[in-house]
Amino acid sequence: MITHGRAHTASADRYIRQLVKHWGHKFATSYADGRGTVPFSAETQATFDAKDGGIAITLVTADTASAEQMKEVIASHLNRFAFREGELAFEWSGA
Repeated sequence: MITHGRAHTASADRYIRQLVKHWGHKFATSYADGRGTVPFSAETQATFDAKDGGIAITLVTADTASAEQMKEVIASHLNRFAFREGELAFEWSGA
């Protein structure tokens, strides 16, 4: 299942780098040119792209329940990094 999301922020690249570095201690993450990828498991992966004034998120999961759980995990982590600007507004489609 593929879910698309978006978080509006002027600091997209910085937050993506922080997120990839944070999860890099646990997963084989990658980052280049405003794009970060986090393979959480064989069935679950997230890609983050800094573009158009925000973070475009592509989340691949096995099912709807996993997608819902991962959306919460991603949002809570990004909001921790964005504490200076307040909670980010997320828009999700697909799950």
